[in-house]
Amino acid sequence: MPPRITRRLAAMLAPLLLCACQASSQPAEDPPLAGAAIGGEFTLTDQHGQTRHWKDFRGKYAVVYFGYTYCPDICPTDVQRTAQGLREFRKAHPDLGAKVQQIFVGVDSQRDTPKVVGQFVSAFDPKMVGLSGTPEQLKAAASAFKVYFSKGKEENGGYLMDHSAITYLFDPQGKPLATLPTDQGAPAVAEELAKWVR
Repeated sequence: MPPRITRRLAAMLAPLLLCACQASSQPAEDPPLAGAAIGGEFTLTDQHGQTRHWKDFRGKYAVVYFGYTYCPDICPTDVQRTAQGLREFRKAHPDLGAKVQQIFVGVDSQRDTPKVVGQFVSAFDPKMVGLSGTPEQLKAAASAFKVYFSKGKEENGGYLMDHSAITYLFDPQGKPLATLPTDQGAPAVAEELAKWVR
């Protein structure tokens, strides 16, 4: 190729190459919960009767939801949509999906025994970890994760639990990244996971 043409081609490509370099050097979008003081150490019991701590989940992305097994509507809906969204994400991205652990924390210390929590989570995903604890343990965990729960008024021998309905996503170091849009369905959950799981 003649030198004159080579110089012209280089001059034409230079701005494009510069733009490409500038675009790739721009920082990625910050996670919505970046820097938030959400999450922290806890001591709870899993569905197999084993003591678990928040640090046990380091190295994986963690999807965390506080609810209760006797919840008539919100909890099973949120957990099901999260589990389905995670399955869709795993199907589309097997390697990345293997890095995500879904965790359900049962806040009803009276009824959410390890066995009951185990039956609850296994109905949605056998890979899900179900946790329960004493009132003191659950209160400490809820405080660390900035969620609320309280026992409602007993009627006819039963009661409901008032609680936050938030599905958190944490990075492998236990830092909060985002909340998952369970209200928008499983596809939206899978899409949100794809934004932050690397």
